[in-house]
Amino acid sequence: MKSFKVLFIAAIFAYSSTILAESSGDDAFDKKMLDNSVAMDLYAASKGKIAPIVRQYNYGMKIDMVKVVSVVKAAKACGPTPAAMTYEDSQGELNTLRYMVYGDCKAHGG
Repeated sequence: MKSFKVLFIAAIFAYSSTILAESSGDDAFDKKMLDNSVAMDLYAASKGKIAPIVRQYNYGMKIDMVKVVSVVKAAKACGPTPAAMTYEDSQGELNTLRYMVYGDCKAHGG
């Protein structure tokens, strides 16, 4: 049973890597998203929950958020840049939303 869990987590890690590699040109953000994906997969397994799938936020989307579990901060840049958040909804399910924010120009040196 233990080896099955390890294999399952390894498979999820490999699957997450292929999905995230296609989603953004920002290497630093992609690395943070990959790290977050692995952490959320492990978190979900430890809580007996299904690992969240990354969805793109669309304006006006209804969000049922009870508890924020993880935040992937935006890159330090001037202009629109991606960020993400994993949260638990009122049903106890984990959700990850990727969204755009305006980067912090001061932190970038601009």
